[in-house]
Amino acid sequence: MQPWVIALIVIGAILLLLIIIIVSWWISAGNRLRREQVKIDEAASGIDVALTKRFDLLTKEVATVKGYAKHEAETLTNVISMRRPASDASMADKAAFATQVTKAFDSINVVAEQYPDLKANANFTALQNQIAEVEEQLQASRRVYNSNVSVFNQEIVVFPTSIIARHYGFSKRDFFEAEEAKRQDVKIEF
Repeated sequence: MQPWVIALIVIGAILLLLIIIIVSWWISAGNRLRREQVKIDEAASGIDVALTKRFDLLTKEVATVKGYAKHEAETLTNVISMRRPASDASMADKAAFATQVTKAFDSINVVAEQYPDLKANANFTALQNQIAEVEEQLQASRRVYNSNVSVFNQEIVVFPTSIIARHYGFSKRDFFEAEEAKRQDVKIEF
């Protein structure tokens, strides 16, 4: 065999190997981005579950408080009028709902302070304990979601994965932001 034929075969094999490596990397990176999107969606579902549970507990707490605070109708009516966001709502909508529920819990607790019998009621105390547990679950869900969003957003902006992200139409995801009331400085008075 002629030396130039052997050189052509070697060059062809190297080019074929390079093409296989590039295509394999492309497919692998695209699949990794899709898996990260699934993790984000799963974490968002965890937030939805926690928000739903939080809302349900709030409505139960309202029902308990109603028996004690019949004349606190405005606070209770505002709580009852809240609606859960749809599962396909944006993270901004879900964050706004979370803020609304937090304000409602604060209002209920202010009403409860006015009724010592209510605070001593075992059902009310159990509900408050469940709410504290749900708050912890919600915070954990938010951390997982934001962590997954961070990894995904970093992947799609870093070269060369950004080329694949652009090709498949991946775009940055929104973080679940802290509620506005919780960003403010806390005043402690004695």
